[in-house]
Amino acid sequence: MEPLPNSEIKRVLVINAHPDDSDFGASGTIAQWVKAGIEVAYVFCTNGDQGGEESGFTKEEMPAIRQREQRAAGAAIGVTDITFLNYVDGHLEPTLGLRKDIVRRIRISKPDRMVCQSPERNWDRIGASHPDHLAAGEAAIQAVYPDARNPFAFTDLLDNEGLQPHRVKEVWMMGFANPDHWVDITDTFDLKMKALNAHASQTAHNKELENMVREWGHRNAGMGGLPEGRIAEAFKIINTN
Repeated sequence: MEPLPNSEIKRVLVINAHPDDSDFGASGTIAQWVKAGIEVAYVFCTNGDQGGEESGFTKEEMPAIRQREQRAAGAAIGVTDITFLNYVDGHLEPTLGLRKDIVRRIRISKPDRMVCQSPERNWDRIGASHPDHLAAGEAAIQAVYPDARNPFAFTDLLDNEGLQPHRVKEVWMMGFANPDHWVDITDTFDLKMKALNAHASQTAHNKELENMVREWGHRNAGMGGLPEGRIAEAFKIINTN
């Protein structure tokens, strides 16, 4: 499925499980949207406290560190609207509570396009299928349909917070086993790396980080039929209008 043209997109909401997920999966694409004048907001479901075991920080220190790093990573590509839901890392489930929290952010941001993680396990890339990723993806899709558009869903959001129902036009899914859309990010790869390097507690130990991410991008570009040497990010496009 072809996505809507960017000229029809004013706002994008990105939902992820952990700080750094969006930067690994989509920051080259997001940087292009920001450059085109599209408003982008981030929502991170967990506090990220189970990441960074090689960082030298304690688990108790990690939430504040990861929030600070994510804000710096967002700033590197021009995203400053960032919300942390602060669920416990590693314990995320697609509960009604999480759905409601995501519906709230959808109704506040009113995105035309949403980016989320795949709720389906990718057996070829097990790293993309962290249980928190699957849970965040499932809750995000449920929030898009049917909840965010339905005035009878979570009625207190309308009655008590004045948040009107909102219909998201399309979802771009990261980490899907069989993507159908590829974005050439060769010209924004440097910004993607700036964002990833901002997550020092997660990435500083990996001296091959840039080569690894570049190789992933070359592989995506090959799958998408782009010319040799190009770098791409891959998505599954879902019409949710």
